[in-house]
Amino acid sequence: MRYVVDNDLHIHSKISACSGIAEQTPERILKYAEETGLKTICVTDHFWDSDVEGASDWYAPQDYNRIVASKPLPQKEGIRFLFGCETELDKNLTLGISKEKYDLFDFIVIPTTHFHMDNFTLSEEEGADEHTRAAAWVKHFEAVLNMDLPFHKVGIAHLTCQLIGKNRERAEFLKTMPLISDQDMERLFTKAAKLGVGIELNACDMIFTDEEADIVLRPYRIAKKCGCKFYFASDGHRPAELDRANALFNKAVDWLELTEDDKFKL
Repeated sequence: MRYVVDNDLHIHSKISACSGIAEQTPERILKYAEETGLKTICVTDHFWDSDVEGASDWYAPQDYNRIVASKPLPQKEGIRFLFGCETELDKNLTLGISKEKYDLFDFIVIPTTHFHMDNFTLSEEEGADEHTRAAAWVKHFEAVLNMDLPFHKVGIAHLTCQLIGKNRERAEFLKTMPLISDQDMERLFTKAAKLGVGIELNACDMIFTDEEADIVLRPYRIAKKCGCKFYFASDGHRPAELDRANALFNKAVDWLELTEDDKFKL
């Protein structure tokens, strides 16, 4: 059976510093779910645990006291509206959430590709060029897989994010991804499948030209072959990004020929 698009597990509210859009409220997010037939949604505002040292100036204010302000989340019969977070992995491979906080969240999104945060998520050496960035992609992904995490409720975010490129340049991103070998991807995705971690299909990453398709889709095709399970993410920071997401999700289902057996079930 074709993968039924019934989930969006990575959504930001106005609480996230990179949103700040007054209309991006939990009520508006719930309305989006109603209008598009989603059964499970999750608010995942940016979060760095105040009990973990090393927060950047941008992350430090985004502690638990800030993001919990979205609760209680509005509810609607037939829709699960979950409370999650998007934490961060810094250049020292420190994760911005302590074990003591795991149980406070229904879902934890971990980005391993936020390479645009100069000297916070990536060292100067790692960010030097496409070769070092390709190596960092492998290193950061592997570091998360080696952690003691509740993988049944963890998602690895936007593995083909344009932020991989130096200065967010798409051309640099497109040069970087082919430098990651099939062998490295197969090794990592095989481990991810065994751990049961979710692999994110981000709406933002599903916008590409025909010429770029093989570069962007290759990691997900390998992940599917290795037995990984997928969830969807609008990564919406504003209502317009929510409104465009469903069409992109369905394109991804067709491009990757996903079935219900490929679904990450939270």
